[in-house]
Amino acid sequence: MIDKRCAGVLLHITSLPTKYGVGTLGKEAYEFVDWLEKSKMSIWQVLPLMPTNYGDSPYQSVSSTALNYYLIDLDILCKKGYLKEEDFKDVIFGYTPDRVNYEALFNNKVTVLKKAFDSFDKSDKSFVKFVESKKYNDFAVFMTLKSMHEYKQWTLWDEKYIKYSAKLEEEIITKYNDDYLFWIWTQFEFMNEWNELHNYAKSKGISIMGDMPLYVAYDSVEVWKYPHLFDLTEDSELKFVAGCPPDMFSEDGQLWGNPVYDWAYMKETNYEWWNERIARIFEQVDILRIDHFRGFDRYYSIPAADDTARNGEWVDGPKFDLFKDKLDLNIVAEDLGVIDEGVLTLMEQTNYPGMKVLEFCFDGKSENEHKPSNYKENHIVYTGTHDNMPFYQFVADMDEEEKEILVDDLIYECALLDVDPKISTIKEITETAVELAYASTANACIIPIQDLLAADGTTRMNFPSTVSTNNWSYRVSKEDLSDELSDRLVKLVEKYNR
Repeated sequence: MIDKRCAGVLLHITSLPTKYGVGTLGKEAYEFVDWLEKSKMSIWQVLPLMPTNYGDSPYQSVSSTALNYYLIDLDILCKKGYLKEEDFKDVIFGYTPDRVNYEALFNNKVTVLKKAFDSFDKSDKSFVKFVESKKYNDFAVFMTLKSMHEYKQWTLWDEKYIKYSAKLEEEIITKYNDDYLFWIWTQFEFMNEWNELHNYAKSKGISIMGDMPLYVAYDSVEVWKYPHLFDLTEDSELKFVAGCPPDMFSEDGQLWGNPVYDWAYMKETNYEWWNERIARIFEQVDILRIDHFRGFDRYYSIPAADDTARNGEWVDGPKFDLFKDKLDLNIVAEDLGVIDEGVLTLMEQTNYPGMKVLEFCFDGKSENEHKPSNYKENHIVYTGTHDNMPFYQFVADMDEEEKEILVDDLIYECALLDVDPKISTIKEITETAVELAYASTANACIIPIQDLLAADGTTRMNFPSTVSTNNWSYRVSKEDLSDELSDRLVKLVEKYNR
């Protein structure tokens, strides 16, 4: 558990600076670990490691346990002798260094990876053992079929492939064995590169916090192969979808489109699928943040035919029953959103640390639970999350009345925690909010890199419920990870005993 005062940075691997269009598990990732160590950080928080699919979102993946092959490093493949630089010197992986271009990656990276696979020794004993483990069998079969069908959703495949059967799976593995083995190899190579990086981070005293979405995508191997896990029609069509109800931010609520689980079936199997899923992620990370944790108490279920979330209803989830044998795991619960007594009870039963977000606290209301003065215990504090506007832009977008309330609240909270507020500019307000997070009583203080840089809204990682090339594409530059910023973090760590 995170039981000591510590600090960390939220930055997804895709956001690292490389010359190949997307952050990878190569040199720049090691340099970032070195920068974290120099900055006296203890935690590197990343987003889900799964392959991206619809909307380029790591929360909408083709598999809940597969790993994002875009993150495989080409220079490492060259060092291993699987590639030569001329194999990809003219390949376009992106057009600007500040954005991931997922279209370019989709069109070109798999082609380059297949060249590397062609040079790989398929009889390698560790690879043969990896294949025989069947760990990534589902993903490889699904991707073999998906690539055969131009990566269309499984419901649009040729009729003979739409319905899963063991016979069909065996046919695919046998008939398209080279394609199948390629997709297995992407996972093998990812895990080899990841384990090296993870061990390096551990050697530097850095823990990696991973992220697990609550839901899976409809276009996923889980829905195709294991439809009984979900509340679907007899033909595996959507009956209900997940989302959230109308609120002050959206009068129609939000339709996420994910299938909801058949929790009664899950319980009958003693949550076997969940146990395996969580165990697999803990093979890769030290700490696990579970997204939308409130959905395990009650989740918002909406008829799939509806075009708004107005007619949804709250339905009971598994509650503590799912977690009663997982109390010793290093889990962080994303307990944001509509919080009621059921969620509070679940948080108390599990004793997992929850999240506090400073962007939610400056509203002039003294009882606001996100105000540092109201923290009790067992929390992680953030200025914002990947779904929030960077703090600088959050302030810049306020009208004068809202900004006045924020400044008053900020000054008051700083006084309680003996922080010297500097608030003459938006940059200073942002830096003061970061310092306030460090000064708070929260177990850990994790700040998105955008807020450490006092960056504007163009650097936002995600605009929820939208599909855009601006989503999930933000990248830092090498210059952003400066000695000056590192020195500032060291001073905060030392000043506030993190």
